[in-house]
Amino acid sequence: MHIVIIGNGISGITAARHIRKKTDHRITVISAETDYFFSRTALMYVYMGHMKFEHTQPYENWFWEKNRIELVKNYVNEVNVQQKQIQFSDGKQMNYDKLIIATGSKPNRFGWPGQDLKGVQGMYSYQDLQGMETYSKDLKHAVIVGGGLIGVEMAEMFHSRHIPVTFLVREKSFWSGVLPAGESAIVNREIQSNGIDLRLNEELQEILPDANGRVRAIKTKSGEEIACQFVGLTAGVKPNIDFLKNTEIETNRGVLVNHFLETSAQDVYAIGDCAEFTEALPGRKPVEQVWYTGRMHGETLAETICGKRMAYTPGPWFNSAKFFDIEYQTYGTVLSQNPEGQTSLYWEHQDGRKCIHIVYDKSNDVVKGINLFGIRHRHEVWDKWLKENKTLSYVLENLDEANFDPEMFDTYEKDVVNLYNQQNPNKPVKSKRKKRFLERLGF
Repeated sequence: MHIVIIGNGISGITAARHIRKKTDHRITVISAETDYFFSRTALMYVYMGHMKFEHTQPYENWFWEKNRIELVKNYVNEVNVQQKQIQFSDGKQMNYDKLIIATGSKPNRFGWPGQDLKGVQGMYSYQDLQGMETYSKDLKHAVIVGGGLIGVEMAEMFHSRHIPVTFLVREKSFWSGVLPAGESAIVNREIQSNGIDLRLNEELQEILPDANGRVRAIKTKSGEEIACQFVGLTAGVKPNIDFLKNTEIETNRGVLVNHFLETSAQDVYAIGDCAEFTEALPGRKPVEQVWYTGRMHGETLAETICGKRMAYTPGPWFNSAKFFDIEYQTYGTVLSQNPEGQTSLYWEHQDGRKCIHIVYDKSNDVVKGINLFGIRHRHEVWDKWLKENKTLSYVLENLDEANFDPEMFDTYEKDVVNLYNQQNPNKPVKSKRKKRFLERLGF
């Protein structure tokens, strides 16, 4: 059996590795981005000088031949599901028995005038990294459009080289469609404290060219012209599936799949950023565009490909990121505004750079999720608590169990419990930390 995988990102390569562990099937991985798999999340650190590109490649170049994984560097133009054949941009063809689509995402473009000028790009691919390197050589000022995680990463990249940045965010506060007001305000302050010119409630109107076809300035919707030689388009990403437009494979925003990652076409599957579940799992989104879910997609699908049909069951949502020097973690469901029937406990440190925000059900106190800024908790603890529907009182009493490294960092469980007790004097809780400490000492 010949298994063809389009895309050599984390989801496609994970599928290839796990299929090879279990079978001797022929495996071909197709990608025009790079010769070998690399860690996409590490690209920013290459630009910042913390590592070289070869350090982003988890496997030696000989790994692929040794494990009999064929690598083809080419673009796919078309997929014929009836003939089980793919058509390459250079006219070549390849037949498959089973096809896995793992083509990831690409930056959104909303038809801004000048968006195709030189010096205008996103930050997703290896080619984007090369573009940033090229345009940074004579860069005096950069403008970033869009208030998401990629935008913050790009701002930090330029900041590391002392390149001035103006950051346009159309919302009234950074990432306010995802983050509650307290957390969003923390990010606003962190961005500004690093010298970034953060423009909230501001949008891009058009990008203006110089005589050589490179960006020379942008114009905002408020009418201001800002001189720049680079524009980063970071207003989100979308599944990279244009090559499937004229096929029988059903698509929406992404390639539509069921919980087994099967598409509407026989023997065709989709995983990673480009997959969209026809029915989202509880507490999760139809399109999951994060690294660890792509890895889980690949592992799950490998089981199905190898004869053990397996549904994707990821458990509670988790994500993490960094906003310059502030680490962010989220477990479960914490929305920008609490849904009806839910409320929250929000504690913020006096330095304005740390917070713990726990969302819970009003009727039974069952915890629904937590946001952490500047504080790290253990994934396995929160995953267990959310799966077991633990109440807020239980979580507060045992909050120190989740602390990632209490011996090396300050802890704030007592402060959070005290805040809750001040707000709820009729039903106070007491931390079990002292009791557990005494038990460890043998008392």
